[in-house]
Amino acid sequence: MTVRTRFAPSPTGLLHIGNARAALFNFLFARHHGGQFLLRIEDTDRERSTQHAVDVILDGLDWMGLNPDEPPVYQSARQARHTEVALALLEAGHAYRCYCTADELKLMREQAVAEGRPPRYNGMWRDRDPSEAPPGAPYTIRLRAPQEGETVVHDLVQGEIRVANVEMDDMIILRGDGSPTYLHAVVCDDHDMAITHVIRGEDHMTNTFRQSQIYAAMGWERPEFAHLPLIHGPDGAKLSKRHGAQSVVEFREQGFLPEALNNYLLRLGWGHGDAEVLPRDEQIRLFDLDGVGRSASRMDYVKLTHLNGVWLRDADDDRLTGDVLARLAGRDGLVLDDTTRARIRLLMPGLKERAKTLVELAEASAFLARSVPLPFDAKASSLLTPDARALLRGFIGELSVLEPFSAAEIEAALRRFAETHGRKLGQIAQPLRAAVTGSSMSPGIDVTIAALGRDETLARIGAALSEKDSSAADEDWKRAMDPL
Repeated sequence: MTVRTRFAPSPTGLLHIGNARAALFNFLFARHHGGQFLLRIEDTDRERSTQHAVDVILDGLDWMGLNPDEPPVYQSARQARHTEVALALLEAGHAYRCYCTADELKLMREQAVAEGRPPRYNGMWRDRDPSEAPPGAPYTIRLRAPQEGETVVHDLVQGEIRVANVEMDDMIILRGDGSPTYLHAVVCDDHDMAITHVIRGEDHMTNTFRQSQIYAAMGWERPEFAHLPLIHGPDGAKLSKRHGAQSVVEFREQGFLPEALNNYLLRLGWGHGDAEVLPRDEQIRLFDLDGVGRSASRMDYVKLTHLNGVWLRDADDDRLTGDVLARLAGRDGLVLDDTTRARIRLLMPGLKERAKTLVELAEASAFLARSVPLPFDAKASSLLTPDARALLRGFIGELSVLEPFSAAEIEAALRRFAETHGRKLGQIAQPLRAAVTGSSMSPGIDVTIAALGRDETLARIGAALSEKDSSAADEDWKRAMDPL
């Protein structure tokens, strides 16, 4: 048997993180067993399904590296097949026409609730002759479900689960307008796609018992089922917007790498010893359903962010440079040319050491794309004291004649200058960093200045000194004019 799994989202919204984890588990299970991973877009809800949602799903899966082995199957294109199976069940006596009106069904539910029973269909047309219905009356097709015994599912995660058949009513498989219901269409599609394992959230457990009855009625082999525990927020409540990002798109926008998100989602409900950071080949080698727990998982955004930092530091510098430039695009006051790209690429080894997300990395890189005069944050401004500015004026002379203009020579010049003037290295390096970056944080000041180049460095220091001297003069004027 060739293992074949599928991810079957409904294109009615964003790719939720719980669905993304289900897709990942299906992908890894298929790869681990040398099988195939398939994608089915369940777009039978024509009112809510949108092409935009389809595109978001495809884009998200591609970003996560969860590409199917065959072209996606669109459920809406298979309606004729769904109808064929429903009519076959009707012909075999495993289904029947139900002529109940909307008012009759409403009354049926209300009466059941009033009597303390679940609001289920009572089988009104199960054994009636269709000739009793008014001529031309609309009808649905319902499955003639067994009323005795029980349906048993040997779930690969949850264990053996049993439900008495009397607890399930005769479900509709074909609506009055001829369209198939979700439960019926899924069974037809999984059978025709030769799906061997259905791995999905435990919120589908009730659906599994109902779908099992269709398999039995058609005489089809039922696939293995594995129902995954749900993902909750950090507080144990249902994951919602108040907890943070919920969709794959949101995590990407917030600067998470796909490798980190995949790695985190794998460990969210599955374990293998103390293994934490797992590349894709290791994930495939180790993953199987026996490592999936039965309890709900809690989303830990702090842990995900930490893991993202680990993956960020290991990421290719050329790739990160491209990511940073893409995130800086469109921001005012930045020049994103080949010179800026070269600067960012040269400093990337140092820039990524401090960042935990691509958003932080882009923000830390932005100073390399700015033109003079630079904006200064509060800490940088406080470093450019009169004493610091005097030291920088002296150091400009050192930099203007330094040859070669390399990180090693810049560091040596800084040390000589500090020693000559009886200062600690930080008393020169910190205001120098503020002057050339507008911030108090950057990679080593020697490599930063080397990346900027002599002309840009001198221009930035000169602009900073000019701006601060002008600001100091303004303050002196204000103090002189302030009435005593």
